[in-house]
Amino acid sequence: MSDLAWVPQSCTLPTEEQPLRVAEWDALFSERLRSLSRPEPLQLRLDLAGGPGVEERVRDLVERESGCCSFFAFTVTPDEDLIRLVISVDQPHAAVLDALASRTAADGERG
Repeated sequence: MSDLAWVPQSCTLPTEEQPLRVAEWDALFSERLRSLSRPEPLQLRLDLAGGPGVEERVRDLVERESGCCSFFAFTVTPDEDLIRLVISVDQPHAAVLDALASRTAADGERG
């Protein structure tokens, strides 16, 4: 899959900024991903290793992503050594979540 193939057309982030945002997510997942699961078809749950500044980094990315891709719903739950990130979408965007899950799993394997 190309780096931007999973980005839906409904994303309002300017095209020239999309590779940078994808790279930010990829870096987060490759550095911090500990587990990934699909508790529901329209939900992706990611457990990220915590550490100094990680929660703030996740919240910053989530806030910026919510601004351009309003179909995503994010829940960030910090724990002692873990940041749980739950990403949900509506039915019309299920394929986007599928692609994101595949990409995220691949990033976690590379990390």
